[in-house]
Amino acid sequence: MIRASADFGISAYRIPGKTASGSSPRAISRRKLAAIGVHISRWVTSHGFAFNVSTDLRYFDLIIPCGIADRKATSLEKLLHRNVSLDEVKPRLIHHLSELFSLTPKEISSQQLLASLSSMNQ
Repeated sequence: MIRASADFGISAYRIPGKTASGSSPRAISRRKLAAIGVHISRWVTSHGFAFNVSTDLRYFDLIIPCGIADRKATSLEKLLHRNVSLDEVKPRLIHHLSELFSLTPKEISSQQLLASLSSMNQ
């Protein structure tokens, strides 16, 4: 997500000790642009990430995301002052994640994914 942010001209960084990624573009104060999550229960892990692209930021007024009370959430749209579509962001995230983990991405249908997951549980 940090590398994808850089593709848009946003200087993002890790917040030490937190699962969030901050941003510091131009004169905008430091804000939370992304987060990762990991959950472990009964020897099973779940994980994922949230990259605020065109997020309705009003929802963040109701919570303290990532437990960081002194930083407000932001989005790519807010930082760039323009509409940003998920279709514009997805290829950049896929590229950088693939590069980081030395993987070759492969597009599959939802049916293929479900079949693959189903076979893993047998």
